[in-house]
Amino acid sequence: MDFKDYYVSLGVAPDADQKTIKKAYQKLAKKHHPDVNPGDTVAEAKFKEATEAYQAISDPEKRRKYDELRQDYQQWQSRGGRGDYDYGRWQTNPGGGRSQTHTMSQEDFAEMFGGAGRAGGFNGMDGDEYSDFFSTLFGGGGGQGRGFSGGSPRVRARAGQDLEVEVQVTLDEAYHGTTRVIRTGEKQIEAKIPKGVRTGSKVRIAGQGGPGISGGPSGNLYLNITVSSHARFVRDGDDLRTDLAIDFYRAVLGGEVSIHTFGGEVRLKIPPLSQSGKKFRFRGKGMPNLEHPLQQGDLFAVLSIVLPEGMSEQEITTLRDLANKRGANEELKV
Repeated sequence: MDFKDYYVSLGVAPDADQKTIKKAYQKLAKKHHPDVNPGDTVAEAKFKEATEAYQAISDPEKRRKYDELRQDYQQWQSRGGRGDYDYGRWQTNPGGGRSQTHTMSQEDFAEMFGGAGRAGGFNGMDGDEYSDFFSTLFGGGGGQGRGFSGGSPRVRARAGQDLEVEVQVTLDEAYHGTTRVIRTGEKQIEAKIPKGVRTGSKVRIAGQGGPGISGGPSGNLYLNITVSSHARFVRDGDDLRTDLAIDFYRAVLGGEVSIHTFGGEVRLKIPPLSQSGKKFRFRGKGMPNLEHPLQQGDLFAVLSIVLPEGMSEQEITTLRDLANKRGANEELKV
């Protein structure tokens, strides 16, 4: 059986205080945690090595026993280390009994990883996964499946960590609804984004978050939605607004125009003598309501009068004559 130097495993000095030991373990455990390195057996082995070391020297009683053994082992080495070192006198519960001490609570472990999402590592080693060295000194072997709970029951079932992903959609996609292929770790899913989502909407995909703990349900995946701006439409809640540019001939004489919307084409009759800024309302032609998709907001079209391009000299002369008759050429006082 090989001797394990737990101080080397954690990268701390033998006289390190508990705060330093905990900080060193936290750094290693975060780096090598199976959730961060799925399928990486090397990282998993390093995680278990660090966790076993922390289990041994974070507990004052265990640490005293380990320090005594370590000092005796080093003295044996300095004398030449002949034969095999006798671990028999350090053995706890011969025959594979379980350790009866507890050094790290579930809450301590969860705190190290920022919540329950990482707490699965607390039971990352069953009793038969301890090294022979650890089991000889402190018990916990023999396949009892107690992990680091030190003889107490396994951690209760808990939901896995919720995950969040940023997703951007166009206004057109927000109108019709759409899908996105989302990749989290090694998992890839096609997520459905409903009609009517807004910037700031959260779409919940149940059970697609982090894996559950000790048989608990998986966490949820949340899509944080941002709706990009549109070239022709401005959104206000579930309503849409668009500027409708017409020439002054149509504004004066009236006429009919078509407006292309996300739901198809709508026709608008412009009455004669319509002023710039006049607003027209199309009921139910706006965005679908996220909570009630069969309900839709309204579309507002706002007139904007523009000069026609390529006017002839005859047109300009005619307009000047009309302006003279109406006194429109006189000085404007405001």
